[in-house]
Amino acid sequence: MEKQLHLNLLASRPPMAGGFQSGSKMKMGPGRKRDFTPLLWSQYFETIEDVEVENENGKDVFRLYCSGSSGPVLLLLHGGGHSALSWAVFTAVICSRINCRVVAMDLRAHGDTKVRNPENLSADTMAKDVGKVVEALYGENPPPIMMIGHSMGGAIAVHTASANYVPSLLGLCVIDVVEGTAMDALNSMQNFLRSRPKTFKSLENAIEWSVKSGQIRNIESARVSMGGQVKKCEESASNPSICNSISEGIIEEEEEEEGAEESNKKRMKEDDQEVKKESFYTWRVELSKTEKYWDGWFRGLSALFLSCSVPKLLLLAGVDRLDKDLTIGQMQGKFQMQVLPQCGHAVHEDAPEKVADALAAFMVRHKFTEFKEGFLC
Repeated sequence: MEKQLHLNLLASRPPMAGGFQSGSKMKMGPGRKRDFTPLLWSQYFETIEDVEVENENGKDVFRLYCSGSSGPVLLLLHGGGHSALSWAVFTAVICSRINCRVVAMDLRAHGDTKVRNPENLSADTMAKDVGKVVEALYGENPPPIMMIGHSMGGAIAVHTASANYVPSLLGLCVIDVVEGTAMDALNSMQNFLRSRPKTFKSLENAIEWSVKSGQIRNIESARVSMGGQVKKCEESASNPSICNSISEGIIEEEEEEEGAEESNKKRMKEDDQEVKKESFYTWRVELSKTEKYWDGWFRGLSALFLSCSVPKLLLLAGVDRLDKDLTIGQMQGKFQMQVLPQCGHAVHEDAPEKVADALAAFMVRHKFTEFKEGFLC
């Protein structure tokens, strides 16, 4: 149960005891080897767009992944530490179900978004970011928008909706984030973050870990989305905070060869080759440093969610995640809820077709859009 509580804070699952050990579902038949090769964003989205937004300190640039040319806009907000690429497989599926456009956004300090103040991850700052990106994209007459957020992104979606930063909002979908269990998880979140590997020897290695640890249970989604979670570390002797052990070795060896210029050049060349051999990947976002914002993301979230006047859908990986306020609200019919069992916390990655089916049915029921011609629901 304690491990499950972790799931509601950030878009991650704790690794299983024993590193790469996996449960019965992860066992493969003899002679079978899974492919952990990264997949390109372009297999799932149509275009990339970098949108400039004016801020007090200058301009911020937000990375967007887009698909579709007509219908309401699905504005997708990812979980903490993840990126817009976590929506890749879901995007391909939902665009085959209903008439819609998709805009998946790298939130500040995440993915390939570049902001002047990446340390500020307050709920209101990120909610304002969403509103500014919508304004930059569509001006004063934005199209109808359905906002969908997972985990931290779900909290930001609620804050954005509550503050009316997206005036053309049609509806709100929150995926696997509930105030009660999220708040309960705060005390143990740092322990969870410390339990994750700090580095990976390759992107393939990171993808393999994400699948075998249970963080992402869908290997296809892991292959496209993990590139948004980790980055290649450029080792350098001048950057001891990142590659301390490597740079220390280089310094020691260079000191030993200080007397001979020719030998020193040879050593430097060998060191360069060694750096290339030792290249590794590390997390793009140091989530442990965002702790001061966690409370603000989730405290009061249930009341904010229930107060939003638009139609609301809550998708959960387990019914045990409901807190008291949401249980009462659900009994009163204030929102629609659907539980998708056999999923981890990254519900939209683990079961993109189930999430797409639930969202498509919700949007068609509320007459936000129509099923695509020929699609059998």
